Amino acid sequence: MKNPLLSPASLEVNELLLLPEYVLLADGPQRDHAVVVAHGKFVAVGLADDILARYTHLAPLALPGKLLMPGFLDAHHHLTQSFGKALAFGEPSEIYRRIWVPLENCLDEKLVYLSAKLAALEALRGGFTTVCDAGTRAAGDASAIAAATQEAGVRCVLGLICNDLADDIDARARAAIVVRAQQHLARWDGHALVHPSLAISVPEAGSDGMLQTAAALCADAGAVFQTHANEHLASVERSIVRRKLRPIEHLHYAGALGPQTLIAHATLVTPSELNLLAHTGAAVSYNPVASSWKGNAVAPALQMAALGIRFGLGTDGTRSDAFRLVDAAETAQRFAFGLASGDSSCGGGELWLDRALRGGADALRLNALSGEIAAGKAADFLLVDLDVPEMRPSWDLTWELVRLANRSQIDAVFVAGKLRLWQGWPTDWDARAFLREVDDIAREVVAQAPIQRVHVAPSLQPLTQTPLPTVE
Repeated sequence: MKNPLLSPASLEVNELLLLPEYVLLADGPQRDHAVVVAHGKFVAVGLADDILARYTHLAPLALPGKLLMPGFLDAHHHLTQSFGKALAFGEPSEIYRRIWVPLENCLDEKLVYLSAKLAALEALRGGFTTVCDAGTRAAGDASAIAAATQEAGVRCVLGLICNDLADDIDARARAAIVVRAQQHLARWDGHALVHPSLAISVPEAGSDGMLQTAAALCADAGAVFQTHANEHLASVERSIVRRKLRPIEHLHYAGALGPQTLIAHATLVTPSELNLLAHTGAAVSYNPVASSWKGNAVAPALQMAALGIRFGLGTDGTRSDAFRLVDAAETAQRFAFGLASGDSSCGGGELWLDRALRGGADALRLNALSGEIAAGKAADFLLVDLDVPEMRPSWDLTWELVRLANRSQIDAVFVAGKLRLWQGWPTDWDARAFLREVDDIAREVVAQAPIQRVHVAPSLQPLTQTPLPTVE
């Protein structure tokens, strides 16, 4: 039964006492619970009768047929690649060399802002209340990305790339990179929605000294140090040829593996590298859709879970649909490992939902703030409509959320207690006018960028051919 009083206006108040049919807590979906939201946080979560007795000054808002659940966390994204996301379809691995580097190098500050805001809007529509940006190759200090994500309303872990192995880098330039990194961490320290992070694109793009320094700065700041590692055969082989070490081994040798380290992908990992991840406490972003679209392998996430390796789920900018992401996470493990071993559960719905929520918060070092519905944590949450044919009859809501739910069921998206989207669209800015602006600009940028596509459909004209850079 629908609540005729439920509307954006009923949710845009300073304090909310919500009575959903289900609340998704750390130990699973619970009935007969209530949640109080105030000042951007959950101030009370518990049995409905107890909450109603304590908060008599608040008018309860009944939400029959609704699930109140934490917002999803995207543990790996590239917010400034949204103009070209469909250009990567059908391409072989290492598309950054042919598509992303040429595209991002053509973005000025305004284009960075527009691209990031488009990606942020997509993320919110897909149920993500937090995105982790791995850093852009576009010029600037990332402030345009921060402005875009704040205006859209998504929480952002904001990466700053600290690569120092370009041909023209000297000691003075390296010192400038460190200063810039320190300024980035200080600028966003304690910000409500922006959480600073440092990144080196791939281990081979940073000197051992810079890898160690960036990781140490992040450890001291309570921030995340990001890098892509062990994603493609070509990158693994380059590392072996140049350093006589595999990428994750190289990170360990340089002193850059630790609880602050977040490795994107880790699909091509040896047993010894898995041990390094487990022993150092490093985290992984498991990106199953990226593996399917342009990878060489699927990360052994089930084995990582068994070894106690921390990991969240990331889109890698492929598609910002959280329910499809958790479905892909389970399905990829089933195809890659479960079928051959007769594992009919493959972690169960609980594992994948947990890693998309609490696991993502832990990997991003935001577990004190986000990832679950609990008193004192930021009110980043979704209202999901369960009164749909796909969810009826319900026998195991956790499994059903992983395999049957979809983003069309997301009625409301809240970040820091504020309603950001209602039924897929912002309530406080004109997203449709924004999309019309993006359409024209994106076409111009892609036409001008020296992008090289290998797979071109017969109906498409090939784009400009240019020499390829050697590192990400």
